[in-house]
Amino acid sequence: MKRSLFAGILVSGLLIILLFAAGCTQPSTPSANPATPSVTPSLAADPVPQGSSKEEMVAFVQEATAYAKANGREKALAEFSNPKGSFFRGDLYVYAYDYNGLTIAHPVNPEKIGVNRLEERDAEGKLFIRELMDASTDGTGFVEFTYINPTHNNRLERKLGYVEQVDDDWWLGSGIYFGPVESSLTDPAEKPDE
Repeated sequence: MKRSLFAGILVSGLLIILLFAAGCTQPSTPSANPATPSVTPSLAADPVPQGSSKEEMVAFVQEATAYAKANGREKALAEFSNPKGSFFRGDLYVYAYDYNGLTIAHPVNPEKIGVNRLEERDAEGKLFIRELMDASTDGTGFVEFTYINPTHNNRLERKLGYVEQVDDDWWLGSGIYFGPVESSLTDPAEKPDE
């Protein structure tokens, strides 16, 4: 039992190292490689994120998914919800949802844990949690939406989210910001309740 647990941890560790190395060595521009997801067309005109790169975000979520699979749901959710934990790094943090739209981990907005956000809309009316969840059902995916940036005084900004399915019951995601949205959407009365 101990030997198989050790082997599983060793394999997970090697996978994390390989995924991180692959994410750090990829070019910062979208690739023509079909295995590498591309940025949505509206973000292609502004490919420079304000903080972490797209590749760093993908590697971060892959690391979190490997952590969840190696350590189990309960331990992973506790770590993902911890704002001082290992999955809150600079402008990147991991959030988790089940396939009913229920928030099950969120280090920035712990008050949202236990809240079903499936019908929540962003400032442009997009059902962004539903779209993120739908993207995860294919294993991985990207979704562009507008959201409050907690690292920039809760300013409403364009965001690219990346998600991965952990198993048939839940999925993880993170996101990077690409700057403020047009002034017509920055009216405080129209900001989403994050």
